[in-house]
Amino acid sequence: QVQLVESGGGLVQAGGSLRLSCAASGRTFSNYAMGWFRQAPGKEREFVASIGWRGGNTFYADSVKGRFTISRDNAKNTVHMQMNSLKPADTAVYYCAAGSPAMVFYWRSTEYDYWGQGTQVTVSS
Repeated sequence: QVQLVESGGGLVQAGGSLRLSCAASGRTFSNYAMGWFRQAPGKEREFVASIGWRGGNTFYADSVKGRFTISRDNAKNTVHMQMNSLKPADTAVYYCAAGSPAMVFYWRSTEYDYWGQGTQVTVSS
């Protein structure tokens, strides 16, 4: 089992920045690929970003490419996502997820085995 706890969400004006963090406990954190997903009211959960178990192989949704940066610190069992130039369309609950380091379809939520409870991000116009 891996337990994931997100933090860092909040209310920010358009154009502002937030840094989300996800703290992991349980099994060896470095054994897992990590991802961030988000879900806005009335919409399906969607892929935002992912990072390989060594910290390489980062992938981003087109909607956040160039604005968001995912990173991880295996020594501290944490994964972060720096979000810049935020837009009202980024408003959602953001979830951290962990999955097999061998996953291929990193954009699919079904590839991930463990999920956090989510943190709310609200971007005002």
